[in-house]
Amino acid sequence: MDYLAINKANWDERAPAHATSPMYALDRYEDPAHLSDTVRYDQPRLGNIDGLRGVHLQCHIGTDTISLARLGARMTGLDLSPASLEEARKLALATNTSVDFHEADVYDATAVLGEGGFDLVYTGIGALCWLPDIARWAQVVAALLTPGGRLFIREAHPMLMTLGDDLRPHYPYFETAEPIVEEDEGTYTGDDTVFGHRLTHSWDHGLAETITGLLEAGMRLTALAEHDSVPWNALPGHMTEDDHGEWRLTDRPRRLAASYTLQAVKEG
Repeated sequence: MDYLAINKANWDERAPAHATSPMYALDRYEDPAHLSDTVRYDQPRLGNIDGLRGVHLQCHIGTDTISLARLGARMTGLDLSPASLEEARKLALATNTSVDFHEADVYDATAVLGEGGFDLVYTGIGALCWLPDIARWAQVVAALLTPGGRLFIREAHPMLMTLGDDLRPHYPYFETAEPIVEEDEGTYTGDDTVFGHRLTHSWDHGLAETITGLLEAGMRLTALAEHDSVPWNALPGHMTEDDHGEWRLTDRPRRLAASYTLQAVKEG
């Protein structure tokens, strides 16, 4: 079984649990002014996106996609998991939000969505680790954008992703040919359900690898910021949550870059 099939089965089984979890709290979206914590955090850096044609790659159950649409963007969501997209479509329908959702692997995005049709490509937390080739991903991003279009990423920092439970480097910082294979019967939302599909295949990508991939794809880096927080409990037992859903090291949080925001524009 290839990595796509393994990861798709994992996400498909967990999507319904995520849709009913307090972490995603889908009932809050009944308020038309509500935005996901992630998009609310991103909003000052995103700026005005009203009227932009946007695509959210690896959109999962659509909470961030719908939040971006509420900021005025004409949003499309793309994900490999049909079960996740089913939950996303239900949420869009329940909240009367116009979003087009499509099922595809990121590397097939242009085959499904065409080239050059978007002003904004958005990628959120916990997305890039599922991709084996960051340079190939960058080529897809550039192909999706119209000249002058913008990429916006907020992602877990690769330094954070190296750490084991003891806060020591355990996983590779750089992209590797072989995946990181892990087995987990649970899920990050804290649900007590024991799942049957437990395997995942993932990859880490160094910050320079991501930036270099974008530059070689014809993108121009316009902003890069590092943050001491992430919007999930990435290191259980070592992090504390603030009032906005962000988690930091409990002890001396400024010693670790936990996430980063990157923006780049397609030249042309």
